[in-house]
Amino acid sequence: MSLLARISPHNDERSARLAGIGLMLLSVFMFSFGDALGKFIVATYAVGQLLWLRACAALIVLAPAIWRHRADFIRVERPWLQLVRVVLSTLEVAAFFLATVYLPLADVITYYLAGPIFVTALSAILLGEHVGWRRWTAILIGFCGVLIALRPSAQTVSLPALIALGGSLSFALLMLITRLLRDTPDIVLASSQFGGTCLFGAALSLLDWVPPTAGSLVLFAAAGFTSVAALLCVNRSLKLAPASVVVPYQYSMIVWAVIFGFVVFGDVPSVATIAGAAIIIGAGLYIFLRERDLGRHDAQVSPPV
Repeated sequence: MSLLARISPHNDERSARLAGIGLMLLSVFMFSFGDALGKFIVATYAVGQLLWLRACAALIVLAPAIWRHRADFIRVERPWLQLVRVVLSTLEVAAFFLATVYLPLADVITYYLAGPIFVTALSAILLGEHVGWRRWTAILIGFCGVLIALRPSAQTVSLPALIALGGSLSFALLMLITRLLRDTPDIVLASSQFGGTCLFGAALSLLDWVPPTAGSLVLFAAAGFTSVAALLCVNRSLKLAPASVVVPYQYSMIVWAVIFGFVVFGDVPSVATIAGAAIIIGAGLYIFLRERDLGRHDAQVSPPV
């Protein structure tokens, strides 16, 4: 029995909730560590190599579970929509790490924290879901936070910032489609994401391959293992405690982004980035709590893998 499986939701409710919060905080730390590790790697190696070798390591970890649930891959629902989801997942991860080559980690994370705000807006536009004036107000406030962080002007809007923002929009569409495919087993969703990244990264690596050292291979493997461990912690956290309890803790990612950015890369976030992140987090939390009150239990923040 795995360590996570021993943390059971059948314990008393208070202990289960505390364990869920602890696992969510741990997962956020691991996601942030993996993001910082990826930014460190792409300073030397191409983004394609990172995507490929990171995904290979993740798939090796997931291989036993993939084999046990191999029948689930044959009976997937809506295969074309699954393919669109894999493409979006690959694009958002590639955009994330490409943006970190040029931007501080805190800036990129700030754009991605706007994902739930984009999801709510796109749900109304693309799916025709009803969004009341309170949530539309929160959406507009959240967009203002994005603009503050982006600092738009002819001199300051850069291509890397637009890439990060495009990745955030891809991430929002990814979460929207994942909502539609909620009956798909978790192992299928996770492994298909890493599989798409693996294929795309392998193709990109052919264009700009740098022979990795043994030490670098360890870093690539660590990036893949960390992403899988973080994903497992998120899933277990949501089984132990209600989403309304644990999901808000995912916004602590910006704290780790600032810490890792400063300690590892010497990045000091601008006042605009911090102010924009605060507004985005406030708007995102309001939307989450409002959707919870309206009985929408699938509203959650999912860090990119």
